[in-house]
Amino acid sequence: MNIIIVGQRHGRSKTFSLGPVARWFLTFILAVLPFSMGVAGYYLTMMLSDEGLFGPETTKAWELDLTQQRHQLNKIREHTDVQLVGLTRNMAELQARLTRLDALGERLIVRSKLDKGEFNFGDTPAIGGPSLQDVGSIYQAPDIITVLDELSEQIDNREQQLEVLDRILGEKKITSDTFVAGLPIKKGWMSSRYGMRTDPFTGRLAWHAGVDFAGKSGSDIVSVASGVVTWASKRSGYGLLVEVNHGNGYKTRYAHCDESIVKVGDVVRKNQVLALMGSTGRSTGPHVHFEVYKNGRTVDPASYIHRTRR
Repeated sequence: MNIIIVGQRHGRSKTFSLGPVARWFLTFILAVLPFSMGVAGYYLTMMLSDEGLFGPETTKAWELDLTQQRHQLNKIREHTDVQLVGLTRNMAELQARLTRLDALGERLIVRSKLDKGEFNFGDTPAIGGPSLQDVGSIYQAPDIITVLDELSEQIDNREQQLEVLDRILGEKKITSDTFVAGLPIKKGWMSSRYGMRTDPFTGRLAWHAGVDFAGKSGSDIVSVASGVVTWASKRSGYGLLVEVNHGNGYKTRYAHCDESIVKVGDVVRKNQVLALMGSTGRSTGPHVHFEVYKNGRTVDPASYIHRTRR
């Protein structure tokens, strides 16, 4: 067996001849080398396993890491669930407050006598406009917590405004209810006016401090304005008398009643029945003697019977 070696310079070559022993040794090396490399790889793997790279400790470490990751994931899920519950409660509270605002708005519409079609709290407010050139980037939705905080603040402000408006309208209605005006009866007629007249018992001129309304015995006597009952019993000359204080210096008296429906301290509303018509006291027949006091002095009730607000 010959081995020829060619040199890099000048292309010179050398030839070596191998004997039978050399050929056998080379064949042995070529045959044993792959087996030796396999055995070396096996022992290298075993050595690395002994060092822990592929051993049970590594598996346990991986399992521990996975357990910790699962635990952290469960914590994140629990935290997310708590946040969702909180957001749900906030949304429910905001919905309840909006419902209350709608109810308040409907009541204000009734009180202010506005057209329901103009202020319909059940419909979404109408908005619009022509399509113009975009001047900004695509809208980015804000954080939901920020949106809820802003919505809550807006609701607080609107609640305060509506409460103020409701209070103003309520005070306006109270003022309207305490405005002295109207007839003290539902059925009947005026039988005597305010001022000087001939006294029906003496036949002489005498001062008449009210107006008389005759009617059927037992018919209703009503309050001409809201107020508080300050007298509801017999009084000299008046018979059974009911007196109502309306505030702002005004009070009214209803005399000669057959029966009192109210008692002292009662709060009465305009047109509420106070008593039943009778002929008690100094009276010639069923009627109500109606007096109006302003700042402690009687005034002509006729100017208040057909009185209107300006």
